[in-house]
Amino acid sequence: MESLKLIDKENSEEFVKEQYVVNYLKSQIALEEAMQPYKDQKKELREEYIENGWLSKDEIWSAIAAYRVYKKGADMAEITDVFDAIERQFGAKGEAS
Repeated sequence: MESLKLIDKENSEEFVKEQYVVNYLKSQIALEEAMQPYKDQKKELREEYIENGWLSKDEIWSAIAAYRVYKKGADMAEITDVFDAIERQFGAKGEAS
């Protein structure tokens, strides 16, 4: 039976690594399951704002993107410079490439 491996000194490191992988994945799955209700709440909030006409999808996206940039303490002048460079290379949004 080739599928059965004897665990010897050489394979024990592989076995330990495999156990770390399994434990990591179990922890990741548990965290994702615990976060799901919050993800659902975020989705419902976004949908409520769109359905009520309070904000559009683009306005919500822009607000979130701006907040994340603000939260990181990013340099707006640097971001503007990079954005300008992207527009020069790829054209303004909506232009054909």
